[in-house]
Formats: sequence, structure tokens, C-alpha cells
Amino acid sequence: MISYQTEGVKMPQIKKRENNAWIKAVAASYGKKVGEIAYIFCDDEKILEVNREYLQHDYYTDIITFDYCEDNVISGDLFISLDTVRSNAEQVGSTYDEELHRVIIHGILHLCGINDKGPGEREIMEAAENKALAMRQNNA
Repeated sequence: MISYQTEGVKMPQIKKRENNAWIKAVAASYGKKVGEIAYIFCDDEKILEVNREYLQHDYYTDIITFDYCEDNVISGDLFISLDTVRSNAEQVGSTYDEELHRVIIHGILHLCGINDKGPGEREIMEAAENKALAMRQNNA
């Protein structure tokens, strides 16, 4: 089950049924099934608090993914800062909606086993994001 919650922000305009089908299709393309996924949309202050408390990182970020996966079933809590999504969209010349969906699927890709911190991994993640976003466009 995929749930959507907010903490201190307004719920973004997401077509939940379409979004859920897209997430399941992306997960399936990696041989994974969707278990319990919780999206928590928040502001920069909340994501900074989560980053400090759980990861001992003292900076803002667009998404923090807590991985509760077992075998081929992906599960996790995904905190997304809508403030950072908005500023990232402006920086890269993307729309807010495009950037929001990139971040939504970024967390799912992490749960599917794709990392982005090591050498060469950022490019692999970006390619996976682009492939997933293309799947969304084709189903829209």
C-alpha cells in the first residue's frame, strides 16, 4: 500500500491512482513488489530535523528514504521537502511537477537498490530516474 501524508505543508497535486500504478510499474521493472510505502511531504525545517536526528547530517535535502525492504518487497518511509523540490526545479530549469515526480521516484529507486553516493553512481541513478519518468509519460 502507498500512502501520502503531509507535515506542515499542503498536499501536492498528485493523481494518486496514476502515481501508484507508475510506482508499481517501476518497481516491477526491477523485479520488485510494492509493500508499505509512506510518502511524508514536509518543509525544509522538518527534513533538516529528520536529517539531524536520524542520519546525523546537518543540511537540507530533497528526500530522505528509510528502507524497510525485505527480499523482493520494497517498503519504506520517504520524507520529501517540498521547499527543496521547488528550489531544485528553479535551479535546473524544470517545472515543480517534473521535479516532484523525479524525487518521488528517486526514493523508490533507492528502495530497488540503486545508490547515488559512490563513484559513477549518480549517473546510474539519473539514467534510472529518466527511464522511470519516461514510463510515467508513456502512461499519462
